Amino acid sequence: MSRVLIAEDHPLFRDALRGILGRILGKDGAGFEAVETGTVEELFAAIEADADFDLVMLDLFMPGAQGLSHLVTVRARLPDTPIIVFSSVNDAKAVRQTITCGAAGFIPKSSPLEDIAQALSVVMDGGIYLPDRFRQELDAAALRPRPRWDEDADRGKLTGRQVAVLELVAAGKANKQIAYQLGISEITVKTHVTAILRKLRCTSRSQAIVMFQKRLVEDAL
Repeated sequence: MSRVLIAEDHPLFRDALRGILGRILGKDGAGFEAVETGTVEELFAAIEADADFDLVMLDLFMPGAQGLSHLVTVRARLPDTPIIVFSSVNDAKAVRQTITCGAAGFIPKSSPLEDIAQALSVVMDGGIYLPDRFRQELDAAALRPRPRWDEDADRGKLTGRQVAVLELVAAGKANKQIAYQLGISEITVKTHVTAILRKLRCTSRSQAIVMFQKRLVEDAL
């Protein structure tokens, strides 16, 4: 039996997802179990209680979300579990960032049920799903897995993990809080912050926060 974690705050959308899951995952008679959460806090608690999931369906803007940090946290805590992201934002930049941060699929919430069913089939078969219009806009580089930390150049684009750290820094989180939320050590957080400052050519966290808040950091993402 497949176990699916549905992280979505709208009950009607959760009901629709559950119905599609039953159609796709239950067609062989094996059935599936859905664990449903409506906030980021509930999402993390569900993973902490039992990390044995075959699929995660994640709302990008659910209550408690801070940018992409919850996606990066789920990716870190469930490294082998495919994640499908849902979002009301329908632009190529959002798609590129979610895939960079480890999602295996991106579905706009305005998508018809048939597209959602197709995404489930593609991702459960080990592929990456994007709507056709996004595949036409994004080049192949956007779909490559994000680089490992030790492969990261001194300058260039921020990795998905660095984006998540910067978002939490801008939210006023201390290193200890960032480490807990992302499931990494405080030393690793400091390493990421150092790399972020170097890439953005900043001399302090405050400067990096100002850049983030003014969206000047977008060119580095």
